[in-house]
Amino acid sequence: MSAPGRLLVVGASAAGLTTVESLRRKGYDGEIGVVGDEPHAPYDRPPLSKQVLSGVWEPTRATLRTEEILSGLDVDFVLGDEATGLDTRTRTVRTASGLALSADAIVIATGVRARSLPGQSGLGGVYVLRGLDDALALKADLRPGARLVVVGEGVLGSEIAATARTLGLDVTLAGPLAAPMALQVGPLVSELLADLHRERGVRLRLGAGVAGLTGADGRVTGVELASGEVLPADVVVVAIGASPATQWLADSGLTLDNGVVCDSRCRAADGIYAVGDVARFHHESYGRLLRLENRTNATEQAFAVAGAILGEDRPYVPVPYFWTDQFDAKLQVHGLLPAEAEVEVVEGDVAARRFVARYTSAGVVTGVLGWNMPKQTRLRRQEVVDALHAPAGTP
Repeated sequence: MSAPGRLLVVGASAAGLTTVESLRRKGYDGEIGVVGDEPHAPYDRPPLSKQVLSGVWEPTRATLRTEEILSGLDVDFVLGDEATGLDTRTRTVRTASGLALSADAIVIATGVRARSLPGQSGLGGVYVLRGLDDALALKADLRPGARLVVVGEGVLGSEIAATARTLGLDVTLAGPLAAPMALQVGPLVSELLADLHRERGVRLRLGAGVAGLTGADGRVTGVELASGEVLPADVVVVAIGASPATQWLADSGLTLDNGVVCDSRCRAADGIYAVGDVARFHHESYGRLLRLENRTNATEQAFAVAGAILGEDRPYVPVPYFWTDQFDAKLQVHGLLPAEAEVEVVEGDVAARRFVARYTSAGVVTGVLGWNMPKQTRLRRQEVVDALHAPAGTP
């Protein structure tokens, strides 16, 4: 399609903002509107569970751009107004306040919503951590010595547990898997993370499902495990994953299946694109649909979407990447780490907690993970790139 006369981006976080900036850099001078459900100017999410929650950063430091820079983009921002529906035929977005915003092209960048536990609603002292307001509310309740239970042993839960422990809280990390981030990094690294958390004073109550919460006088008092055991708690953080924010698209006619399903150009329908955590796109090199929940993808995919809107015909074929900081450990992952992968330490020393591990599946390098070896991990990334772009059938 030719460059649209008016573009509307639904979602005012990193993916949406980067799409706008990329369009402007590529010379697009048409009208752009951005709708966001939060009242805040676009901000970065990864620091919320670390620097903002710990108080090392003032909340304003997470803001992605200054008011001057945002003004220079010549964009009509509508903030604090949630999208409630999309008519794909007329390309019109309805909002909670009653607005009907039409455009020649629409970019869906609504991200994900945190999942909740039974009994969570209306109980004081229970938090999720998805947005800036969540982080600030939780931070205000993290008093040294208070008993915090983090439900969810994934990346976010593990980061929150580490941050809270450094603030002097009595921290328990609970969840059904055997070790922190077991699904994301496999047994070798997850067991090392378990050791790290234990050494720093985090209680691990893992390998047991969570049935719900207990409370008294409107305030949480504990986390009930499937076994019937109750973990006492003054504060609870629920970090059991997130679901793509697609409920507003239920009647749109778009294909919704663990996200907005797109082609390899991130196109969900004629003139409609998806970007960031909400987008499930066809990755031509992997030969399957992929949805990536990480900050790097939000930026890289936004570049690709901006190009597609302006007529560039290139598939989006990223090498997935994410990182996490917990205590003094910095982990970086390039590529994918399948559960069945063979893991080999190729640089450094596991005992010293400075190493790079290579993950291979059916003889093909699928990913590399570095623990406190960022330079070496970046260099090893090339092995993932070479394997990803090798001709079909190449060993």
